[in-house]
Amino acid sequence: MDRKYRILLAKPGLDGHDRGVKVIAAALRDAGFEVIYTGLRQTADQIVAAAVQEDVDAAGLSILSGAHMTLFPQVLKGLKEAGAEHILLFGGGIIADEDIAKLKKMGVGALFTPGASTQEIIDYLNEVLPKTLKEDKIV
Repeated sequence: MDRKYRILLAKPGLDGHDRGVKVIAAALRDAGFEVIYTGLRQTADQIVAAAVQEDVDAAGLSILSGAHMTLFPQVLKGLKEAGAEHILLFGGGIIADEDIAKLKKMGVGALFTPGASTQEIIDYLNEVLPKTLKEDKIV
């Protein structure tokens, strides 16, 4: 049986540029995902709490501020501490290739940089989420 995947999108830190994440949110919604957008200037703790409370399948961070090497690890740590490491953490922004490799090694999923299409993100989630869902989820 088909079900809608629940995706949380967040803008952590002091970055105030949210046009891109709103475009992603609309594209995911139009593709059949259930999207929760937390808004601007979220802390890692707020993102983790929202992801757990909303029982999402994935959380996507949009970071343009350069704080990705701090914020992604903080969210990963928070998800683990909350017993929610099953939630796929992915994201996008202005992230150097060497940092992408480091973040993926830590456990972050795909990272989309400027020029990535919304379809790439949709395809990624549709491919990866069925493999990462908890077995006790109702499908």
